[in-house]
Amino acid sequence: MTLEELPGDLRTAGRMEQAGDALEEVLSKALSQRSLTLGVYEAAKLLNVDPDNVVLCLLAADEEEEGDAALQIHFTLIQAFCCENDINILRVNNPARLAQLLLPAAGPGPPADLHCVLVTNPHASQWKDPALSQLMCFCRESRYMDQWVPVINLPER
Repeated sequence: MTLEELPGDLRTAGRMEQAGDALEEVLSKALSQRSLTLGVYEAAKLLNVDPDNVVLCLLAADEEEEGDAALQIHFTLIQAFCCENDINILRVNNPARLAQLLLPAAGPGPPADLHCVLVTNPHASQWKDPALSQLMCFCRESRYMDQWVPVINLPER
């Protein structure tokens, strides 16, 4: 059975799983290259100053936070800005896994705001990363299906 022969739901689940793996790889590389911006406020500041350098925006909230009106307003404004500036957006629905990836040795200090994570281009060179390309394709395909902010699951390890 080829990918084209899979029923729609199975194909979508497979695409999301591949995108989740690619996102994990992109985040790992971006973390090592220090090309991440964490937090709604910090993200807004970066988007205001240098939107051309942002290649991906992640918005993360769990089920409890979906009812937070202030957070949803921030998300709406960030989404609108990203759409206007051709920045790909993904919604992550398991922020606990995102925290495991980005804050592996979090100390006793206050928890970091991971509601918005921006991945930026390293200034030295343009990314030619297959995982990032795969995510860009996933976002583009999702837009073709009228899903402007696709929801993605990061795989549990």
